[in-house]
Amino acid sequence: MPSNIRLISRLDIKGPNLIKGVHLEGLRVLGNPNIFATKYYKNSIDEILYIDSVASLYGRNNLSDILAKTAKDIFVPITAGGGLRSTDDVKDILRYGADKVAINTAAVKDPSLISKVSSMFGSQCMVLSVQAKKVNTNTWEVYIEGGREKTGIDVIDWVKEGIKLNAGEILLTSIDMEGTKLGFDLNLVEAVSSISPVPVIASGGMGNLNNARDVIIESNADAIAIANVLHYNKYSVAEVRDHLLNCNINLREVS
Repeated sequence: MPSNIRLISRLDIKGPNLIKGVHLEGLRVLGNPNIFATKYYKNSIDEILYIDSVASLYGRNNLSDILAKTAKDIFVPITAGGGLRSTDDVKDILRYGADKVAINTAAVKDPSLISKVSSMFGSQCMVLSVQAKKVNTNTWEVYIEGGREKTGIDVIDWVKEGIKLNAGEILLTSIDMEGTKLGFDLNLVEAVSSISPVPVIASGGMGNLNNARDVIIESNADAIAIANVLHYNKYSVAEVRDHLLNCNINLREVS
């Protein structure tokens, strides 16, 4: 089991609003993302993850205003993703306050972007976002464009390539489990963690506290991205943290 596990609040954005869906579809507006992010920060979240959920469709990322506001009041690492297609896009989003970028669609279309971003801004900045959909028990396919387009690429093969190109972290989202509250895809996370020397963030499916425990203990996730249960106040960050500590899981220390 990895040490210093991180708790990350995932905020999916459409326009100026925080939204949430199921299987990356059926999006529901929840409110002002800065209000949610500030609450999680005050409750000792380790990191904030913003994903512009429709950016790939429109070829641009609209997180600049949200990031600028967040960076004024929140002092934990912020990752931004969605619609980033070039090193210039990355430079712009970092200037607005992001510490790291998560790239999916553009990296699949041009894998050299991974090494370019890593070379220019450091590998710790380059998070390879992988949207995975199950093919069978032990096989998953990479999807792009917000989970809407198949690629025919095997997830494990793609993660290996991304790591060779110097991705510093893997954001692994299960399309099958995302928004269902039925738990993480433990087989998927374990399969990726077992071949990845860089941290793996498990995303998609958390519905209760034991889901968080299981994906860390059974699947060796280095971090968990939490959305639904925080957004709908089923649990607080503190409750998640306390439960994992009670399970003898080492978490990143709160500063």
